[in-house]
Amino acid sequence: MSRHHAWIGLGSNLDEPRLQVERALEALDRLPLTRRAAASRLYASRPVGPRDQPDFINAVACLETRLSPLALLDQLQALEQRHRRVRRHRWGPRTLDLDLLLFDDRRLASPRLTVPHPEMEQRAFVLVPLAELAPTLQLPDGRRVIELARELDDSGLRPVLPTA
Repeated sequence: MSRHHAWIGLGSNLDEPRLQVERALEALDRLPLTRRAAASRLYASRPVGPRDQPDFINAVACLETRLSPLALLDQLQALEQRHRRVRRHRWGPRTLDLDLLLFDDRRLASPRLTVPHPEMEQRAFVLVPLAELAPTLQLPDGRRVIELARELDDSGLRPVLPTA
């Protein structure tokens, strides 16, 4: 059984978002056949979509896993449910959002999962922490994440200072 690298985007803007993301990062390390290899620092970002909601706390994690992409997606969605995730409407507020951004250098398209994540290239709150974590990382088409991050307006993104 081979080991894969998966890149996960994390976000929360409800019920103590910073704590939600920090706990989710810890929980990623306990997924079956998986270990968290690295995580970015936390960032605060303005919401995409409806503006009448709190700002988000975001991060990106790299996992080493022996799970298939769909098995990993199942685990991520189960973790969201443990954090009381409710899917009321697209881009709405949430306790925890976990997105499978990249899985090795694979391209996948199914009714349940598209990899690379179809919206990641337009999201500074994804690309900036991803580039921080892996500055040499490339998308399956060869484009470098750090260069894509530089092309985005990241003025709404703020690093979150560590707690004392």
